[in-house]
Amino acid sequence: MTTFAQTVGTSSPTSGSKRIRSRIRNGWGTLRRSPRMFTGVIIIALFVLVAIYGALFVHDANSFGAPILRGPSLHYPLGTTQLGQNVLSQLIGSTGPTLEVGFGAGLIATFLAVAIGIGGAFIGGKSDELLNVFTNIILVIPVMPLVIVVASVLKAGGIGPMILVIAFTSWAGTARILRSLTLSMRSRDYILASKVSGEKTWRVVIVELLPNTVAFVVSGFIFTVIFAILTQAGLAFLGVGNTSALTWGNMLYWAQNDGVLQVGGWWWFVPPGLCIAMLGTGLALINFGLDEMLNPRLRSLRPVRTVSHEFDGESAGN
Repeated sequence: MTTFAQTVGTSSPTSGSKRIRSRIRNGWGTLRRSPRMFTGVIIIALFVLVAIYGALFVHDANSFGAPILRGPSLHYPLGTTQLGQNVLSQLIGSTGPTLEVGFGAGLIATFLAVAIGIGGAFIGGKSDELLNVFTNIILVIPVMPLVIVVASVLKAGGIGPMILVIAFTSWAGTARILRSLTLSMRSRDYILASKVSGEKTWRVVIVELLPNTVAFVVSGFIFTVIFAILTQAGLAFLGVGNTSALTWGNMLYWAQNDGVLQVGGWWWFVPPGLCIAMLGTGLALINFGLDEMLNPRLRSLRPVRTVSHEFDGESAGN
């Protein structure tokens, strides 16, 4: 008869590592088979390459001297601005700061969500109750008015304060989901076995709990990145925050501020708008692919169809 102690003894500490390796192998296979995820990775990779190396192939984004408000031409592929600046140079120069806002806010918000959601629920007790109350308070605070007020106060602080404000107001939803998952998993046999076998708390959280919540963690991160980029673009379009920084949102602000919509200067505001849309599309495609990779219910049902064919063959034989 197998006792609980024997069960704990046979539960190797490497079981979590095996599950992680299995997920990585399945993920790589899904990446090769998922056109949506592959397309999303290519789109994001192109933007990252432009942010890193794009400035080597264009003039200074803040330089003047070009013809004023000229349409696309051979020398200026995306035209010029009202002040005689190259739109292509501004678009490329704005890619890096825009990605910094999105991914910076996403990383900070995801870290807060994991630490508060998973950490608090796993520890339990009064700490979990206090963190849950704090999370609920953040959830009921109107996000956009708070961001507008704080961004207006910290207008001269560059994109750093914007990243912190967006991250602080966008982690609570993911944290609440992670807390619910952790509360449902912390009493399962493999978690109890890890505790009884003497594994440290941080190892149980990282090796046993976190891999089973990675789909929600990644989805929360991607959502925050998209939310941060759209929020920064919306605030910049309204003239809130540091409008002198190079971002796609600030390009839209200066385009509408100089009245190019009335004179038909589409080449100034269409490129940054398309870049925002393409970046959001790439992140959404990656999210769909990750969901297929981590959710077995969305994988191919070929084994079911195979069983159906075999059953039909057996029926015909009889």
